[in-house]
Amino acid sequence: MKRLSVPCLLLGFLAMFASPVWAATTATAPEPAPAADKSPVGAISKTVATITGIAISPLLGTGALGLYENWQAKTPEAKAKLPWYAQWSFILPALAIVGLCAAKDSLGAMLPPGMKKPLDVLETIENKATGLVAAGAVVPLTMSAMSKMIIAQAPASPVIESTGLAAIHIAAIDSSWFLSVLTIPFGIAMFALVWMASHAINALILLSPWGAIDAALKGARTALLGLVTITATMSPWISLALSLIIILVAYLIAGWAFRLTIFGTIFSWEFFTLRKRRFTPAERENKLFSSTQLVKQGVPMRTYGRLINEPENGRLTFAYKPWMVLPEKTITVTLATPSVGKGLFFSTIRDAERTSFILPPRYRGHEEAMVHIYRIDGGVQDAGLLKAWGTLRELFGGSAAKAQVT
Repeated sequence: MKRLSVPCLLLGFLAMFASPVWAATTATAPEPAPAADKSPVGAISKTVATITGIAISPLLGTGALGLYENWQAKTPEAKAKLPWYAQWSFILPALAIVGLCAAKDSLGAMLPPGMKKPLDVLETIENKATGLVAAGAVVPLTMSAMSKMIIAQAPASPVIESTGLAAIHIAAIDSSWFLSVLTIPFGIAMFALVWMASHAINALILLSPWGAIDAALKGARTALLGLVTITATMSPWISLALSLIIILVAYLIAGWAFRLTIFGTIFSWEFFTLRKRRFTPAERENKLFSSTQLVKQGVPMRTYGRLINEPENGRLTFAYKPWMVLPEKTITVTLATPSVGKGLFFSTIRDAERTSFILPPRYRGHEEAMVHIYRIDGGVQDAGLLKAWGTLRELFGGSAAKAQVT
């Protein structure tokens, strides 16, 4: 089965990128509204801003885009031609879910983490699901609409005359599908970068112990979405510049956001499937996340890998693959005064006051087994609470695993 895993993964990625292109070239894209700016820059700016906004918050962005396109359609015939995300059957439930999430974040500041955290996990799953739907359906249609706008705004081509009755008008040939095939991969790449950076906020909320921090993170993301929306109504150059800055920042933090996305995915899956009830730690190696102590050895924060016990050599090693697919690297781990910190939702392996590793939720309840496997002298201890400043430091660059309650 392992021999088939790589070909299956490649086929999956091929299908993921090919299906949106096929859908966009076969589905009917929404008719572009007449633009105030007749240059191609206006169409490109509008499309890039739309993709950036949807990537920041897929459900809110798609719902707002659908509401706008529904409002722009003035006749019943025009409304009937609208895509699925511009129909009331999608707009109302989407915006209702967004409202419930906002209410959860507002009231969550007054609730203990144990009551709010399951809802945060649900929202993380929702963000992943709507992100996949937007990347596979909304983004290709948006890029297809941009292609039609660019073709429509291009100067009219002359008629090629010939003898007899035959005459060919070049403008009559619809070449927007070809432009869509070329631009859709770029649109999906832009969306993926910005979505991954935005989705990291959901993972940070899973790590955060207080609702006030959650509300601040969500508020910053919503404010950024509002800024993108406002600039889209201004000069197309300003809108395009802001969107490109956001995409550039997302590219620069892609590694950090990718690791947080992996963490949030594993956390959500194991939390709701109660995997800890079906899991037993292995005697030699176990998969977990690195933390701040290994950063000095060149391992990025929250890298997913294997902690290997080598009793024959009297050492511990950590093996990991950068970006989950690159060649594996191995480092030696030294723990002077190790202990296992037991938290409410996940536990950690610590060295004195520093967090060395973050244990996924499946290890909850198996702390004693980890102590035995890795011969941790300090045993199991409560993780405890940290002050607000320490929590913020740990969330964004420090020992994030300590930012939880017992």
